[in-house]
Amino acid sequence: MAMSVSSSSSSAILSSFSSDLKVGAFQLYDVINHNNYVNLSTRRASGIKPLRATESRRSDSVAPLAASSTLFAPKTEEGVKEEEVIIEEQVDFDKLAKELENASPLQIMDKALATFGDDIAIAFSGAEDVALIEYAKLTGRPFRVFSLDTGRLNPETYRFFDEVEKNYGIHIEYMFPDAVEVQALVRNKGLFSFYEDGHQECCRVRKVKPLRRALKGLRAWITGQRKDQSPGTRSEVPVVQVDPVFEGLEGGAGSLVKWNPVANVDGKDIWNFLRAMNVPVNSLHAQGYVSIGCEPCTRPVLPGQHEREGRWWWEDAKAKECGLHKGNIKNEGDAHLNGSAHANGEVADIFESQNLVNLSRSGIENLLRLDDRRDPWIVVLYAPWCQFCQGMEASYLELADKLAGSGVKVAKFRADGDQKAFAKNELQLGSFPTILFFPKHSSQPIRYPSEKRDIDSLLAFVKALR
Repeated sequence: MAMSVSSSSSSAILSSFSSDLKVGAFQLYDVINHNNYVNLSTRRASGIKPLRATESRRSDSVAPLAASSTLFAPKTEEGVKEEEVIIEEQVDFDKLAKELENASPLQIMDKALATFGDDIAIAFSGAEDVALIEYAKLTGRPFRVFSLDTGRLNPETYRFFDEVEKNYGIHIEYMFPDAVEVQALVRNKGLFSFYEDGHQECCRVRKVKPLRRALKGLRAWITGQRKDQSPGTRSEVPVVQVDPVFEGLEGGAGSLVKWNPVANVDGKDIWNFLRAMNVPVNSLHAQGYVSIGCEPCTRPVLPGQHEREGRWWWEDAKAKECGLHKGNIKNEGDAHLNGSAHANGEVADIFESQNLVNLSRSGIENLLRLDDRRDPWIVVLYAPWCQFCQGMEASYLELADKLAGSGVKVAKFRADGDQKAFAKNELQLGSFPTILFFPKHSSQPIRYPSEKRDIDSLLAFVKALR
C-alpha cells in the first residue's frame, strides 16, 4: 500500500512550535532541554492514547512513512539528563466539538492535523472529498490520504484518483478488499446479488472490512460527511467525535477520533469552493452524478432530487448507507429523523386527508384481487419516517384534493415493518415511496416510473392511465 504524505522537513515542522505552543487541543507546558533531542509524548486522553514520537507502533495495515515525521528539538547544552515532556491536559471531544461548531472547515482541518500529525489521514472517495485535500493543503501541514478501491468503481473515478495525485503531489494509500472474500461472495451469489438482497453484504466485504484495516493503523481520520448529504441519517454529524464504531491504533472502544470538517457546510457551498480554487473534480459530476460510489450502485439524479437518491435507488431511503459511517446513522424512531413524533415516542403518521383512503392489509389485498374495479385507484406505499415520503406529502395531499369527485380514488398503504415483505413480493415495493396505479379493468397495478413527485407529474401520470 503506497503512502500519501504531503510533508516538509522535520525542522520546518518544528519551527512552528514555541514554548507556549498549543498542539491541537493539547497544551505543551514544559519543554525540558535534552542532550540531543526532546521526546514529545502524551498520556491517554478521552480514550485516545497518542503515539510516542520515538516509537513507531504502526500495524501491518499501514506502511511506514517515506519520510519520518518524528519531531526533534534542537540540540542543547551537553550533560543535561534526557526527560520526557508530558502533555497532561486531557481532551474532551464533545466539548471540542461544541467549541468548533461555528469554525470554518479550514480551522477544523488545521486543528485535526496539528493534533494528530501523521497518525491521521483523509478518507477520499473520489467525489467532492477533494475539498478535504484542498483544505489540508491550505493549512501548510503534512497530510495523508487513503481511499477504498472496491474493484467496482467507474473508470472516471480511477482517472480522477490519478489526476488528484498529480495535482497535489501525493500518493493515495489504497485499501483493497480481501480477494478470497470477494471470490466467495461472487461465486456463491453472483456479481449483482445486491440488487436482490440488499447492498450491505457486498459493502461489508468491499468497503467496511478494508476500512477497518486502514483505521487500525491510525489514531484519527477525516471524512467528508455533511449533515445535508442525508437528512435522515446524517443530520446530527458533529465536527469531531470519538468514533463510535471503529477502532484505532491502540485498539478498543474510544481509540479512534473522527473529524468531519465540512459537517456544517451545504453541498452548494462545497461546489462554490471547488470552483473558486480551480481543483480537479470527477468528470462524472458533469453527467449528473452527485454522490459517487461503485458503478453498479450509483446513477445520476434529476434536477430537484436529493443526491442520495442516486445511491442504492432500489432500497429504502433509510438503507442508503454502506456502513462506513454507521455510528452517525440515527435511529428510525428519532423524531429528528422521522418528522414529528407522538408523546409516547411513536412516529406520527403522514398523508392525512379526508380525501385520502387509509388502506389496511386486507384492503389492499382485496384491491389486488379485483379484475374489474368500479373506480381506478392511485396508492402510495410509504413509511412515515422516510424523509422522501415526507418530502412528497404536500404534493400527494394536493393530488387527493384535485381528484376528489373525479372518480379516481387516492389512497395510502403503510408498507414498512411487518408489511414490508408482502409489499416487496406483491406490490412491487422498491424504495419508499412507491406509487401504484390500479386501472379499472386490470388486476395488475402499474408502478409510477418517475422519481418526480410534484403535483403536475403525478397528475399527468393519473390522467394518462385513468
